[in-house]
Amino acid sequence: MVRALTGIQPSGPPHIGNLKGMVEPAVELQESTEPFYFIASYHAMTTLKDPELFRQYQLEAAATFLAFGLDPKRAALFRQQDIPEVCELSWILGTHINLGILERAHAFKSAKDKGKEINLGTFSYPVLMAADILLYDTNLVPVGKDQKQHVEMAKDFAAGFNHRYGEEIFVIPEPVIRPEVATVPGVDGQKMSKSYGNTLGVFTPPKQLRKRVMKVVTDSKEMADPKDPDSCNVFALYGLFATKDEQAELADRYRAGGMGYGHAKQALFEVMDRALAEPRERYLELMDKPEQIEDVLEEGAAKARSVALQTMERVRSATGLGARR
Repeated sequence: MVRALTGIQPSGPPHIGNLKGMVEPAVELQESTEPFYFIASYHAMTTLKDPELFRQYQLEAAATFLAFGLDPKRAALFRQQDIPEVCELSWILGTHINLGILERAHAFKSAKDKGKEINLGTFSYPVLMAADILLYDTNLVPVGKDQKQHVEMAKDFAAGFNHRYGEEIFVIPEPVIRPEVATVPGVDGQKMSKSYGNTLGVFTPPKQLRKRVMKVVTDSKEMADPKDPDSCNVFALYGLFATKDEQAELADRYRAGGMGYGHAKQALFEVMDRALAEPRERYLELMDKPEQIEDVLEEGAAKARSVALQTMERVRSATGLGARR
């Protein structure tokens, strides 16, 4: 059966970009694939150094998957750190990767361009991500547009490794990107990201969510002026939650003029709150029972590790490391 894998970084509360770019596509794939979904804790450690928040965000990430319909009977949900083989594979892959390739990675270039402190984890991010993907014989990887390059790098690493050792050790993965949510705008118009502080939280209480929505940046057109829905951040976010008929109706109001951006933001809040109300309730129930989340993560780790050990047997045998003693 086709296997899908994706991960979410526990570096902050889940936001709409996570939901639309990764969580919802991942949950949909459990109908047609064998899914492996993980909490990318090692990746988050490149920026998050607060142990209490780190533990809290891991639970929140797991609860998000479950609140939006992940079925533990179909999908393996687990923490990255519960599978030690991922670090072993990351090291082995790293010994086969040229430095120049990593210098071209988006995560590294973005951090460098912004003058951020760059640690080894940030630089080697694509190698660990490749290990995450290749360890589980993954066919499909649901990601946002910003992560496509890293999946392509994993493909190249796998193909090079297979070529060098003369056998099909790794499955070659493919990215899965929903065109309509390739890039989700944040409240400042940039890509929505925890690192930019421009997110709309998935489980933010309604009153606070509305306040946050009202901060989405727009142009300076007056209420009477016609407006372009295709270039508006508010409308882009609205389209992620509204029906086709609702989108068409609001687009007509944009073009006709006589509607202020405050009205559009209120419409955005209403469709978001409608879509998120039930998952928010399930999420709060789960967070009140962390032991249930822990049980799911433990079961998922057992399933994931059984696959990881088989992959590492192939890798260790092909490279000359041999079987583990």
